[in-house]
Amino acid sequence: MAKERIDKELEEFRQVMEVPSTFEDGFNWTSLLGAIFVALLMVPGAIYMGLLAGVENIGAASQWVTVILFIEVAKRAQKTLKKAEIFVLFFMAGAAMGLPFNGLLWNQFFVRSDAAIATGVAADLPVWFAPRPESESYSLRTFFHPDWLPAIALVIFGTFFGQLANMVLGYGLFRVANDVEKLPFPMAPIGAQGIMALAEDADDKKLSDDQDRWRWRVFSIGGAMGLGFGFLYLLIPTLTGALTGNPVTIFPIPFADFTPVTGNYLPAVATGISWDFGNLLFGMVLPFFAMVGSFLGLVVSMIMNPILYNFGVLKSWNPGESTISTIYLNNIDFFFSFTIGVSLAIAFAGILQVIKSVRGAKESAREQKLLRSPADPMANVPKGRGDIPTWVVLMVYLVVTLTYIGVSGWLIDWHKGVVLALFFLGFIYTPLISYVTARLEGMVGQVVEVPFIREASLILSGYQGVAVWFLPIPIANYGQMTVFYKQCELTGTKFTSIWKTQVVLFPIILISSIFFMNFIWSLNEVPSAVYPFADEIWKLHAENACIMFSSTLGEYSIFEEAFRGMYIAIGAVFGGILFFGLSALGAPVMLTYGFVRGIGNIMTHSIIPQFIGALLGRYYFQKKLGLKWRQYIPVVMAGFACGMGLITTVGVGITFLSKAAIPLPF
Repeated sequence: MAKERIDKELEEFRQVMEVPSTFEDGFNWTSLLGAIFVALLMVPGAIYMGLLAGVENIGAASQWVTVILFIEVAKRAQKTLKKAEIFVLFFMAGAAMGLPFNGLLWNQFFVRSDAAIATGVAADLPVWFAPRPESESYSLRTFFHPDWLPAIALVIFGTFFGQLANMVLGYGLFRVANDVEKLPFPMAPIGAQGIMALAEDADDKKLSDDQDRWRWRVFSIGGAMGLGFGFLYLLIPTLTGALTGNPVTIFPIPFADFTPVTGNYLPAVATGISWDFGNLLFGMVLPFFAMVGSFLGLVVSMIMNPILYNFGVLKSWNPGESTISTIYLNNIDFFFSFTIGVSLAIAFAGILQVIKSVRGAKESAREQKLLRSPADPMANVPKGRGDIPTWVVLMVYLVVTLTYIGVSGWLIDWHKGVVLALFFLGFIYTPLISYVTARLEGMVGQVVEVPFIREASLILSGYQGVAVWFLPIPIANYGQMTVFYKQCELTGTKFTSIWKTQVVLFPIILISSIFFMNFIWSLNEVPSAVYPFADEIWKLHAENACIMFSSTLGEYSIFEEAFRGMYIAIGAVFGGILFFGLSALGAPVMLTYGFVRGIGNIMTHSIIPQFIGALLGRYYFQKKLGLKWRQYIPVVMAGFACGMGLITTVGVGITFLSKAAIPLPF
């Protein structure tokens, strides 16, 4: 009975799209023009809005804006863009938003932050993370300074090898999960539906059939919603801030903080709400039981925190604290360790789930006398998909991992303990967790991570100092890329199109990212009152980062105060009972993962609107539309992101013009 309930929800996603019989090359110079368009117009908008409001979907919005623009241009040129061409253009526009140098803005803040200075971390930061605080580059506010060359060189190195490994090794795992094990990838159609909508609009023949035009109509509805909400939420604050210096906000950014008031009734509970309308749509897109689990986790946290406060566990919290202070203090007192324990239990359960699935698949194959050697299914791939030999995947893995270890060892003076940790992470943990994630993505659309495995490895290495935390470490979870390749397959796009695109994109991404990061830093100090999200949240991030960085300083640190074995054990027991208890009761698998997301010490302000969206989708729209709702809502979400991107581009363009204007002396 439990299995039937789990499969019933996932089946809604599996039935949305089917793999086409032919594949086409989608790479052309039109796609390159799209990438340049994004690099020049959308990249600065993404950087600016990320600092202003913490908006993370500008990258997705830029993809829709770019694709729609080029479809309209193609129509007027009497040409039709194919599905593969639209997918590559969509991918290229998103990849151009990679912003590899985005971390430099954080680096220049962190090295001078109060948290880093107070904990002694700032004095030990390596020059290939950021120049010393006395560097002239900080007063000039520029990255184009010799002191920044080591940090820039390390970013270029990490970007190149990271993208190479992600694309090639993600492809290899996709081959295993999709071609060998025939997993359904239930979440992949969500991202492919918007592409199909635009492909229908690009094809005039399909537009003549009213039944095939639904995607474009639904996409347009979402776009109108994004334009309307973006005008109120982002455009008005952006324009008023640029023109008067005092931004006017209709809705609080990044959230409305109720904690100082509700703390009198709910001690040690961070309360508030995010007014971003996208949270409602996000709750409708994701599986319903994942949102239910998140809400239940939030409710449990609201009950548990006051109890822990009254028993003296959350001892650092005081009435009147803000959301940011409440989260940080609770993290130190309890949730840092408790969350590690819960995450360990869930990761272990996910690995057991994969092992059980592998055994079940083998037994089923034996019963049907279909068990073959691993070489057979790997060689039997769809014709024309653009696959590469398996030995290439293995060679890339070896070269990338050994290169990471070599560079890191050189930077750390070949510290024996660190080098051993790098070999463990690169050759044992990374392949294991990548395969487990690939299977979970293929089965239920979930990602698994063993928490703090990187941190534990570096702490146990015996190294003293902060530099070890900023090495290019060979740890990654390539299993997440399998969903992207499944979307590529669903749209009939040759894989070689994607790889050629990455080669062309690499220099464009680097140049646009460093140029606009430097330009935005030159306008105002980052963070500052001009960027309310960064000004509010970056302090919390710096304080939390120092907890871990202080663990290798060789003296008493915040880490020793926050890391408690008893709380880790409590979290592990709680997580194990939660996962296996819900499984025994037949609860959907999404409920468990959602519950873990909602419980504990996270930014809970978006969970309530997401849950409201899930309720509306499940009990109103899905009842009226049935399975079509699962096809409609991803397209609405894509349209909403497009509308937000358009309105954001307008606001950021006006802001840059006003900031770049040179005042006359008379």
